[in-house]
Amino acid sequence: MAEVIQTRCCVVGGGPAGMVCAFLLARMGVDVVVLEKHADFLRDFRGDTIHPSTLQIMHELGILDEFLQRPHQKIYELAGQVGNDRVMIADFRHLPTICKFVALMPQWDFLNFMKEHAERYSGFHLRMLAEATDLIEENSKVVGVHAKAPQGPVEIRAGLTIGADGRHSVVRQRAQLKVNDLGAPMDVMWMRLSRRPTDPGQTFGHFDRGKILVLLNREEYWQCAFVIAKGQADKVRSLGLPAFREELANFEPFLRDRVDELKDWKDVSLLTVTVDRLEQWSKPGLLCIGDSAHAMSPIGGVGINLAIQDAVATSNLLGPILVHRVPTETELQSVQQRRNFPTRATQRLQVAAQNNIIGKVLQSTKPQTAAWPLKLLNNFAVLRRIPARVVGLGFRPEHIKTPAAS
Repeated sequence: MAEVIQTRCCVVGGGPAGMVCAFLLARMGVDVVVLEKHADFLRDFRGDTIHPSTLQIMHELGILDEFLQRPHQKIYELAGQVGNDRVMIADFRHLPTICKFVALMPQWDFLNFMKEHAERYSGFHLRMLAEATDLIEENSKVVGVHAKAPQGPVEIRAGLTIGADGRHSVVRQRAQLKVNDLGAPMDVMWMRLSRRPTDPGQTFGHFDRGKILVLLNREEYWQCAFVIAKGQADKVRSLGLPAFREELANFEPFLRDRVDELKDWKDVSLLTVTVDRLEQWSKPGLLCIGDSAHAMSPIGGVGINLAIQDAVATSNLLGPILVHRVPTETELQSVQQRRNFPTRATQRLQVAAQNNIIGKVLQSTKPQTAAWPLKLLNNFAVLRRIPARVVGLGFRPEHIKTPAAS
């Protein structure tokens, strides 16, 4: 016999979108169950960028000071190296926000922080090692999910099911929601390499001769993203790990004394890049948000930001309704109507960058030089505020509008 749970809202997925959404709903007095298929949040090379707009939300919730006590690094500027040209791209210090920087924080620290605050509300229930396997549909309406857990099958009956289970979403697959694939010319190989005091101080990207390497300064180490052409991971691995280490060292010589820290291919994590979005984010009884609704490119690290903005919009629009009743189909659609523009605008910029910059660099064997827009950014500091606003705030930053339950 399956365990049966009754709740007003079931959130599938304990990532940034799911945890923030569940926290905000529980804060308003909504009974919510979160299903997370893993035993903990400890997974490396997930979105670690906490943008100024998200930090602003923390401020509006009154938990920013506590949040910033967790270990993190601050990024005030974004820089790049194109061939031999060093360029400054974005300056976050002029944003109209409390925090004028991007915070780098391991995603598990962020999620554990949200969990601790959510557990202060009696309506919040987190089920770890509970993996959603299918939707429960009755009379053409989603009324919950089937899940598997160590103690046996679980049936969660919910007035609203929110799919926040990422780019490989079981929820959207079972709901048969149509996905539009926008394409991506690259994949990313993530790894860690130790950082020395004599290393460059800034987070930066290096573009040249068919190679792209992004280095995120994590104080103790570099979080490295080696960008490769789509589907080429097996070819890279077939050449052997020594050849890969040598390629990294030749491309960024200051790393030569530590590439041997990569002992095994297990030290290199592959992100298969996907950029897509659902035509329709919802159906009766079901709503998808975050990567489940729109998988983003890693460009700008904005995926986690958009996911959290979706969660805030969902709580603002649906939270007051969920306190009393189940939202109608029209009310569910209001979330997509609110978030469609920032999603499409962001993806449009990402696809343009993929096709016109990244794709061309990966296909070229010639030395690269900075294009004129990058030279303008480098020469006129005021222009760096534009990309900073796009990355740091997005096209429609959300704000906390719904009060906590009394």
